[in-house]
Amino acid sequence: MLAAGATEEEILKDFPDLEQADIRACIAYAARYVDHAVVAAA
Repeated sequence: MLAAGATEEEILKDFPDLEQADIRACIAYAARYVDHAVVAAA
């Protein structure tokens, strides 16, 4: 949702069970998930 342009405030309003820390945890997870070496064939 953030990548699509939604703000944290909009997400929290739409999903009252979430907290700001939940959004931050998702961002941290995604950052770790994509933090890997890229191997390209030559």
